[in-house]
Amino acid sequence: MKSVPVEQSVGMVLCQDITKIVPGEFKGSLFKKGHVIRKEDIDPLLNVGKENIYVWEADENSVHENDAAIRLAEATMGENLRYEAPGEGKCSLFATCRGLFTVDTDTLEEMNMIEMITMASLPNNYTVELGQKVAGVRVVPLMVEKEKLEQVEELAKVGKVFNILPYKPLKCGIITTGSEVFKGRIEDKFGPVMKAKIKHFGGKCIEQVFCPDDMEKIVAAIHSFKERGAELIILTGGMSVDPDDVTPGAIRESGARVVTYGAPVQPGNMLAVAYLDGTALVGVPGCAMFFRTTVLDSILPRIFAGVELKKRDFAVMGAGGFCRGCKECTYPRCYFCR
Repeated sequence: MKSVPVEQSVGMVLCQDITKIVPGEFKGSLFKKGHVIRKEDIDPLLNVGKENIYVWEADENSVHENDAAIRLAEATMGENLRYEAPGEGKCSLFATCRGLFTVDTDTLEEMNMIEMITMASLPNNYTVELGQKVAGVRVVPLMVEKEKLEQVEELAKVGKVFNILPYKPLKCGIITTGSEVFKGRIEDKFGPVMKAKIKHFGGKCIEQVFCPDDMEKIVAAIHSFKERGAELIILTGGMSVDPDDVTPGAIRESGARVVTYGAPVQPGNMLAVAYLDGTALVGVPGCAMFFRTTVLDSILPRIFAGVELKKRDFAVMGAGGFCRGCKECTYPRCYFCR
């Protein structure tokens, strides 16, 4: 590339977007790549500090920023994503469905270690909506060595860095435990909350059943839902360590493989997660009735996206698992359970 004074650039073709910024009012392109400079363009270019423009002289070892951005997008973009034509040297990635946005953070880190490569995204395991912007990729200079892009593409061979897993319309059962609720002494508060969460992800609630604090009856209810095709069984109540709280024991007695009983998250310490021949069992602590956001809101998107949870998924929640209890909850746009 060679530098040409703006006053001498009339008739030449821009090889990059020119950005205009008016603080608090506007940020966007003054002129797009490919624009032929006219005499009347000189003052606007000088007003944005462009006393010189650059003319691209073809080099087989270099790639223009726009073309580089496209290659980065195509190398990293997996399922249910699209990208738009680059603007100002950057490609933005967008969700083509509702679902769970996942990031191969280790590979992304290695890619960003390559000089002049920059790729930023929403956090791993982030819930996204149709059309939402989830990532932006670009190179720093106007021209970048082809070799650097090839390094990114080589790393991408192990798998796409960015993916969106769509939510599955799971069949769900709710088991509400507690003799006080079963006998009608107090009103159930769990059911409406759980049904609303299931509906949010497009799931179908088969039924809500009530059980006393009787392990055998809770186990029977679990097996009944399993036989009816439930893919997710939510158990509410009886999740503490009190002698009368038998729900965690019932989950074990059902024959399910317990992933965790307890999570390093507040609110949500008493959460239990297990799997019974592919059906997820979730023991929900009482805090889910009173707090808008708990650990449950972190794991439900993953379950509905078909992700099988493991013990380490909970262990890593410790750093960031303490909710500040903000007066106005902004989850998931915060650090909680990241």
